[in-house]
Amino acid sequence: MSRLRLHPVHRITVFVPPAHLQALKRGILAVDDLAAGGYAHGMWESAPGREQFRVLPGTASVVGEVGELVSEPTVRLEFCLPRDVPGDRERVQRVLDHGIAAHHPWTSPAVFVEALEFAAP
Repeated sequence: MSRLRLHPVHRITVFVPPAHLQALKRGILAVDDLAAGGYAHGMWESAPGREQFRVLPGTASVVGEVGELVSEPTVRLEFCLPRDVPGDRERVQRVLDHGIAAHHPWTSPAVFVEALEFAAP
């Protein structure tokens, strides 16, 4: 029986419309193979849910008009990158800029970066 150890990682979570999920995944993997712990291309996606927002004045929204409450289907996509290693913050920033922002349909995508530990052999 193998023992699980804790590995420091950045968990990146992004919400994306289902129709754009595969393009976003391809964009992320074109920038980084997400190699960690003996695996590459490791991603998790959760069943579709909904996101909502109200467009504020001065915002160039892809969907919805100023003042309108918008509710759209969304998928939660998550992946991890090693933390506390040389170049880790630059790697995360490269994925954010060239993998997510460049391939996400929203002007301001919901992206969360957390520093936590991943249990793996």
